[in-house]
Amino acid sequence: MHGVPLLKDLVLVGGGHAHVHVLKSFGMKPMPGVRLTLIGRDIETPYSGMIPGFVAGHYSFDECHIDLARLAAWTGTRLIQAEATGLDRINRQVLLKDRPPVSYDLLSLDVGAAPSLDTIAGAALHATPVKPIAELGRRWLGFVERMKDRRDPLSVAVIGGGAGGVELALAIDHRLRQIASDARIGVTLVTRGEILSGNAPSIRKAMRAILARRSIQVIENASTTEIERGTLVLDDGRRLDADEVFVVTEASAMPWFAATGLPLDDRGFFAVEATLRSTGDEHVFAVGDCATVLDHPRPKAGVFAVRQGPPLADNLRRALLGRKLKPFTPQRRYLSIIGTGDDHALATRGAWSVEGAWVWRWKDHIDRKWMRMYREPPARAMQMNAPAAPPDPALADADARRLLADIGMRCGGCGAKVGASVLVRVLARLGPSPGSGVTLGLDAPDDAAMIEVPAGKALVQSVDFFRTFIDDPFAFGEVAAVHALGDVWAMGARPHSALALAVVPAAAERLMEEDLFQLLAGARRVLDQAGCALIGGHSGEGPEAALGFSVNGLVDPARALRKGGLKIGDKLMITKPLGTGVIFAAAMRGVARGTWIAAALASMRQPSSAAAEELVAVGTHACTDVTGFGLAGHLAEMIRATGRGDEVSVDLDLDALPALAGAAELFAQGFASSLQPENLRARHLIDGIDAAAAHPKLPLLFDPQTAGGLLAAVPADAVDRVNGVVIGEVVARTEGRSFIHLIR
Repeated sequence: MHGVPLLKDLVLVGGGHAHVHVLKSFGMKPMPGVRLTLIGRDIETPYSGMIPGFVAGHYSFDECHIDLARLAAWTGTRLIQAEATGLDRINRQVLLKDRPPVSYDLLSLDVGAAPSLDTIAGAALHATPVKPIAELGRRWLGFVERMKDRRDPLSVAVIGGGAGGVELALAIDHRLRQIASDARIGVTLVTRGEILSGNAPSIRKAMRAILARRSIQVIENASTTEIERGTLVLDDGRRLDADEVFVVTEASAMPWFAATGLPLDDRGFFAVEATLRSTGDEHVFAVGDCATVLDHPRPKAGVFAVRQGPPLADNLRRALLGRKLKPFTPQRRYLSIIGTGDDHALATRGAWSVEGAWVWRWKDHIDRKWMRMYREPPARAMQMNAPAAPPDPALADADARRLLADIGMRCGGCGAKVGASVLVRVLARLGPSPGSGVTLGLDAPDDAAMIEVPAGKALVQSVDFFRTFIDDPFAFGEVAAVHALGDVWAMGARPHSALALAVVPAAAERLMEEDLFQLLAGARRVLDQAGCALIGGHSGEGPEAALGFSVNGLVDPARALRKGGLKIGDKLMITKPLGTGVIFAAAMRGVARGTWIAAALASMRQPSSAAAEELVAVGTHACTDVTGFGLAGHLAEMIRATGRGDEVSVDLDLDALPALAGAAELFAQGFASSLQPENLRARHLIDGIDAAAAHPKLPLLFDPQTAGGLLAAVPADAVDRVNGVVIGEVVARTEGRSFIHLIR
């Protein structure tokens, strides 16, 4: 064993400003035996201080968002993209939407706040809330696209006169005058009190002057009671034209906070001590907008969330070591810089203020410097798994001592199996596996499973196994099951049953149980949907997680799809985009964008059952699944399997190849899967490859796929009934022609 076994799970929920600092802190200085997990609904997290500049057009989307997938890769953090819906504090679990809960030993919450729309009728239907900020960026990009070159008059209302509302109104005004210069634009700022309430009168006066200079209408001391399509209704009866409405009112706590049983403040946010730990649970911390420090209440502003990062990281370490926590006292007075959208800004502190272009440049420098810390890879590699060394004695509980005694001498053979008690608990949590035709399975365990094969059906069998390439065990379980079932679907068979082979790293018993459960729970989701019963398997320890399946399927022999059988005139179709190999090769180096990884995982987790049914229904002549050998390798297998292998060839359209987002860009940067060189040996089977050497999609032919789509030869008159992409045509093979001919 090369590192300290896992003893504690530190789980961060939410990718807020404080948590990104914790990730970097633990990446630069790992704690042996501690696994850090980040759970986030969004793969890209915004920096709130730059969002108004983004709205005004000064920053691109990428410049003001932190890619959590890259940051997690650089820091060795396990990343789980999922939405938290609650806590089970008795069992120390985070409840997640549409997937099993994740266990923790120590938990930190940085999930932000919810939009406060309930007090305004019609707001949920006809307005865009600014919070959660993570959703605003993409909504704004869509809004800008709709407004480009607009010539009709445009009225925009911003509800909320705090710093956020004022800054947003100015940013919107500036951007709209750039992209819709021919339109008559009117921006109105509506607030129930005075603008910048809580600031000195001199500050409010300075901002009113700026708003007046920009011709932004300001309506103070007026509450919005209703938003209709195209109209804003105020409490004094006034009705204002408003084609678009943005709500920047005080945010509210998320509904699930109350169900956690944790102490809350009078507005429903988590109540925490000056140490940032919950006042009611020593295992839970909370920071940012979702929490209120009772001893030091402050506005819910990004500046305070940023400054909570270092003390949070320090106190999480102390809590893991059983040491006394340190209280944190934020400053009462702080510098606030409000951008005015037009390359100027207003800086305020107390009753003092100053405005100018240099203030904006100052703010821009501060914001970009902060972002560079989390958007750019570190000067030296960061990792969670430190070299093997005895952890702090305060960390070692009874389980830890037992495990530490085994470092470097874990048993092999049957001694490396996962313990029976762990297996019993995992299987109990998974519940019975649905499926018919299983005589003996996990519901009545024996030395081997027994299945029945109905008369007139043939048994289709296949096996697949590989080590993990992502840190989310549930998602990996889904991918592994889809991949294993691919061969069954490719033959037009219906999945029937499966045996699992699961490997989990050595850890404290409860952590091994959790990892095994997550792996098999993800797999069970796919197997259950496919009607495939999990009937047994084997589990063991290893240096890293791995999962595979021996799968069985049933098919009518007369309707089974085969690799061979290509017919001249058939259209070659593929049912999933290509590029998983290069994307995850880059992801391992922390280079692939989080959105690319998320899209690739979504494709890999998509079963091919529906596509297989369509292909069988239209009388497909040949089919296979695209996996490790890449498109070219598997297509060559189909051609070889047809007759003597010299009767047909394929005209392949490079331009038509469907590619996952980011794949072509990563190939251009020189990234490729470690299996790509082996797959390139098939290039001698391809005509026109030299002429297409510069084509951005050429490397896709050799990119190994995990849980790839189906590749099928479909009758030309049936392609409209198959959900896939036509990428070529089967033609007669003539003298001097190779298996595949590239056309463009």
